[in-house]
Amino acid sequence: MEGLGGNWKILRSLAVIIWSFGLAAVFVSAERNFKKQGPSLIHNAVDESESNHLLKVANFSWQSNGSGYQHVWPEMQFNWQIVVASIIGFFGAAFGSVGGVGGGGIFIPMLTLVIGFDSKSATAISKCMIMGAAVSTVYYNLKLRHPTIDMPIIDYDLVLLINPMQMLGISIGVALNVLFADWMVTVLLIVILLVISTKAFLRGVDTWKGETNLRKEAAKRQEDNGDGADYKPLPGGPVKKTENGTTSTLKEEVSVLENVCWKEFGLLCFVWVAFLAVQITKNQTANCSTAYWVLNFLQVPVSVGVSLYEAVRLYTGQRVIASNGESETNVRVGQMFVYCSFGVLAGVIGGLLGLGGGFIMGPVFLELGIPPQVSSATATFGMMFSSSMSVVEYYLLNRFPVPYALYLVLVATIAAFVGQDVVRRVVDILGRASVIIFILASTIFISAISLGGFGIVNMIGKIQRHEYMGFENLCT
Repeated sequence: MEGLGGNWKILRSLAVIIWSFGLAAVFVSAERNFKKQGPSLIHNAVDESESNHLLKVANFSWQSNGSGYQHVWPEMQFNWQIVVASIIGFFGAAFGSVGGVGGGGIFIPMLTLVIGFDSKSATAISKCMIMGAAVSTVYYNLKLRHPTIDMPIIDYDLVLLINPMQMLGISIGVALNVLFADWMVTVLLIVILLVISTKAFLRGVDTWKGETNLRKEAAKRQEDNGDGADYKPLPGGPVKKTENGTTSTLKEEVSVLENVCWKEFGLLCFVWVAFLAVQITKNQTANCSTAYWVLNFLQVPVSVGVSLYEAVRLYTGQRVIASNGESETNVRVGQMFVYCSFGVLAGVIGGLLGLGGGFIMGPVFLELGIPPQVSSATATFGMMFSSSMSVVEYYLLNRFPVPYALYLVLVATIAAFVGQDVVRRVVDILGRASVIIFILASTIFISAISLGGFGIVNMIGKIQRHEYMGFENLCT
């Protein structure tokens, strides 16, 4: 739990930054309304305070009629841009799905620099591609079993505890995406992704060393006794005890009906449908009206209620988070609170930055001691629900062109399936599951460099053109 505690301190600081930006955005909206209702009351005060430095900062951050956002949707046609974008999108989805992070950090620069979308439209289309890759990956994993324990490779109890809170965070993140200026998103991207990629890389190094030691021990036992087995971290290597004391090899695959925990799956579907109903109904109301806010807050009891239901079952020992191989029968209250907090934060970051929640949850699962294959599969399963909800919300906000999105979803879907199969074979040959962690860390680091670099260039251009760079208005 030490690693998880360190992650918690880091992400708590990031949450404070996001909260500060969000609080500022609330005051922006209030200030705009105040200006509209009583401009004559503040006219004189503004004239007298024009030289004040704080007022200059405020005027930079928001203007009552200011907006720096205009969507740019290039016409869809066959050209070199679509070919290059398809290739980049294919490899991004393949590696992103293997690491359990979705690949949004690669998709967004590709969509903006190669095809020519504006950054916020690119964020929305990125979510569509993440959803396609996640659905394909989940379909691939539905029959697979845990590499060392007789259970599915997807930890349904862990997803049911965290994912409802993550979907709540997605709704918050999508709203913040509308409010925040591009430069704010760039700062958050660089800080968050560099920290997470570093943590994931260090975890990969530790796992690699552990695998090396296990291989040496297995080789030594084989040399001393002549009956040792080769070290295999992947499905097919582990064995289990039978009733008569003999051992049998665990199955690599079983039928979907046998492998899926249908009750937990049904509860996740219930949360998804409830959120979808809220979003569709909310789209029929005026922005920032009483009905609008009431519908938004209806998501809280749904997500908290389902997560609380699973938390009670885990606390009382009715269900177990067994994917890390530990023998504990229940989870402490403090641990569950931390897990749910990570879920909310992962959702906020995913909705705000257009990234899969796996960028946060994948490394967190690894810190819990969950094997890389299981961590990736579990994070992607949760990401399938959260990313599809983001797509619905962005669609209702008219944030992306449907034809382009459908084509790129198809590319990501095929790439994810191919990537899962190829990497599984590679890891089976090498005998090192740590390869998955290094793919995760590399994908996140590349995302940090590409997104951060693009954001900085875009920000410099806006400064040179004297464009508005403050908060947007959620209520327009």
